[in-house]
Amino acid sequence: MEANLSGFNIDAPRWDQCTFLGRVKHFFNITDPRTVLAPERELDWAKMMVEKSRMGTVPPGTQVEQLLYAKKLYDSAFHPDTGEKMNVIGRMSFQVPGGMILTGFMLQFYRTVPAVVFWQWVNQSFNALVNYTNRNAASPTSLRQMALSYFTATTTAVATAVGMNMLTKRAPPLVGRWVPFAAVAAANCVNIPMMRQQELIQGICVKDRNHKDIGHSRRAAAIGITQVVISRITMAAPGMILLPVLMERLEKLHFMKKVKVLHAPLQVMLCGCFLVFMVPVACGLFPQTCELPVSFLEPELQDTIRAKYGELVPYVYFNKGL
Repeated sequence: MEANLSGFNIDAPRWDQCTFLGRVKHFFNITDPRTVLAPERELDWAKMMVEKSRMGTVPPGTQVEQLLYAKKLYDSAFHPDTGEKMNVIGRMSFQVPGGMILTGFMLQFYRTVPAVVFWQWVNQSFNALVNYTNRNAASPTSLRQMALSYFTATTTAVATAVGMNMLTKRAPPLVGRWVPFAAVAAANCVNIPMMRQQELIQGICVKDRNHKDIGHSRRAAAIGITQVVISRITMAAPGMILLPVLMERLEKLHFMKKVKVLHAPLQVMLCGCFLVFMVPVACGLFPQTCELPVSFLEPELQDTIRAKYGELVPYVYFNKGL
C-alpha cells in the first residue's frame, strides 16, 4: 500500500515519550542489536530517506513501513544533535553484544588481580567510547578532557575492584562475585561526569519548545548527567547482581563441575539475556529530551530569558544524552 504522507511527521515519536512504557518501546526499537549489522549503504539510504521526508520530497511509491524502518536505522546509527554517523562500538545498539561479552568475563574472571585489572581496563575503555559517542554534542570535549576522564575512570574502577577483592578475601564467595558491579558503579559515577565535564563547566544548550537555542545551563547539565549515571548503573545492576547468585548455585552442580570451560560462555550468554531487556528499560527511565522549568535555571539565565521572552517560555528543553 502506498504511503499517505499528508501530515506524516517522521520525527514524531511512534510511542508516547511522556510515559515510561512508551520510552521503553522506543528504545527497544532503536537499540535493536540487529541494526549493528546494517551495511553502510543501508544506513546512508536511511539518512537520505529521513532527510527527504523532512523536506517533503519522498520518492513516489514509498511505503510508511519503509520510512519507519529508515527512521529506526537513522536513530540507531546517527547522533541526534549533529546528524553524524556514530562509530559502531559506541552506539547503544551495540550495548548488548559489547556489554554481554565484557560483563560476562568480568563476572567470570574476578579472582586474581591481573584478571581484575585487565577486564576493568577493557570495560572502561569501552565505556569511555560509549560515553563520548552518546554525549550532548553541542558541548565540545577536548582530547585532554577525554584522556583525563579515561584515566580517572579506569583508575577508579581498578582501585575499587582490587581494593574490594582484598577486603572480601575472607567473606563468603558470593560477596566476591559482586565486586565487579561495585567497580562498574563507582567508575560510572566518575567516567560520565568527567567525559562530559565541559557541560558542567560551560553549561548544556537549552532550547524552547520550537527547538530555538536560548542559552546554556550548568544546572540542566548536572540533572542530565545524573540521570545518565543512574540509567547506566541500572542497566548493569540486574545482570551483575542476580547472575552471580545463579552461577554460585549452578557451579555446585555435579555436571557443571565437569564443564568448567563452558562457565564463561554461559555467563556471557546469560548477560546478553539480561541486557536485551535492561538496555531499553534503563534508557527509558528518563526522557531523552528533558523538560525543565525556567525557575530552576541559574538566576542570570532566568533574567535573560524573561527579558527576551517574558512569560512565553515557562520551560526549557535539552538532550540529556544516553
